[in-house]
Amino acid sequence: MANKIKQGFQEKLIELAVEELFPTKTISITARKCRKYSQVLSSIREVGLIEAPVVALFKKEKGYLLLDGHVRIMALKELGVERVFCLISTDDETYTYNKYINRLTAIQEHHMIVKAVQSGVSEEKLARALNLDIGTIRNKKNLLEGICPEAVDLLKDKVVPEPVFKVLRKMLAPRQVIVAMLMNDQNKFNSNYAKALLEATPSHQLVNRGKPRKETPAILARQARLEEESLALSTEIGSLKEQYGTAMIDMTSMQAYLKRLIRNEAVAKYLRDFNESFYDKFKEIAELDFFRLKKME
Repeated sequence: MANKIKQGFQEKLIELAVEELFPTKTISITARKCRKYSQVLSSIREVGLIEAPVVALFKKEKGYLLLDGHVRIMALKELGVERVFCLISTDDETYTYNKYINRLTAIQEHHMIVKAVQSGVSEEKLARALNLDIGTIRNKKNLLEGICPEAVDLLKDKVVPEPVFKVLRKMLAPRQVIVAMLMNDQNKFNSNYAKALLEATPSHQLVNRGKPRKETPAILARQARLEEESLALSTEIGSLKEQYGTAMIDMTSMQAYLKRLIRNEAVAKYLRDFNESFYDKFKEIAELDFFRLKKME
């Protein structure tokens, strides 16, 4: 029978004294002045703690290691809260919780705010909980007005700045989809790139044909060239993505073969005696971590 998969967390939350938690990193006093801290403090004060801190049993002495939630614990202490429900991790690998965390995107934040308002939470209460002004909450709530569903689907899990949606809103739906595809292909989601694509957009693809603008032959030629270059680059990137998987399989197979080769003492001794440069290069390739290199790209 195959081994059972080990659970990463205990099934139930456990209530612990805040003083029992030993931090795994230092939070400076100046952190209290940053926006993130004030938002966490306002949220806890207004609606309570939403996400439980993650802790692991401290093996060296009594208490628990705080793996994730240092800012939340700092806020709880400031509010005078003495006990908190925590999620118990079965290991103490602190890098796991922040290195691979998925940040909330603008579209996900929009959906959460809309859902909260539809559930009866007032905009004023949301503003207090998130430490934002009413205008910002309303802008986030109306983020996708004028954006077609296809473009939203293409950008839903991407970290796209809010100004980009203002640019997209000036385009008709088919053009929004093309721009979203270009941004995805080139992994560029900043507002400057969106504005450049807006400039390259023909007037008949703009909402109400856009503001009147001078379109000289030189400007039209530049717009056409930018569009052609963007589409050509997207096609090239798509081709590279298709080739990447095959290349990774080939490199992994080659690496596995070289590992077996240099582990054979007779072969390794021959290479060291007669082709030392080959042996050094084979050893270097065998020890490469392709997946780590991919994450660093």
